[in-house]
Amino acid sequence: MTTSTLAREALGGCLCGGLRYRIAPGGAMAVYCHCRMCQRAAGAPVVAWLTVAASRFTYVVGAPAIYRSSETARREFCAVCGSHIAFRPVDRAEIDVACGTLDDPAIVAPSAHIWWESKIPWLALEDALPHHLKGFPGP
Repeated sequence: MTTSTLAREALGGCLCGGLRYRIAPGGAMAVYCHCRMCQRAAGAPVVAWLTVAASRFTYVVGAPAIYRSSETARREFCAVCGSHIAFRPVDRAEIDVACGTLDDPAIVAPSAHIWWESKIPWLALEDALPHHLKGFPGP
């Protein structure tokens, strides 16, 4: 996977504005996730995630509602408008932020597809990015 750098602070938030967040500059990685859990949570065939160190992510307006979607992660969203903001693994010091909630979603481009085995067949994708059948590839 390709790691990028956020050269400047990134801001974002939910649809209604009740949640706003800030991401400090530094290392980042973006991927498209095709897993069934993300598809169901977002109501979309694929979700683009920006992964950063959790210590660099801060809510500056509001506090998220939290749903423990599995034993290993929780999802953070706006309790008013329902916007899905983040996926926070319990075993990593990282947070995955939904790229669509960034004020400028073009700040970093996804470098791969993960959970390709769950890709919905009618979704036509013609990019040249790597496809990983499961999640992130091992070492």
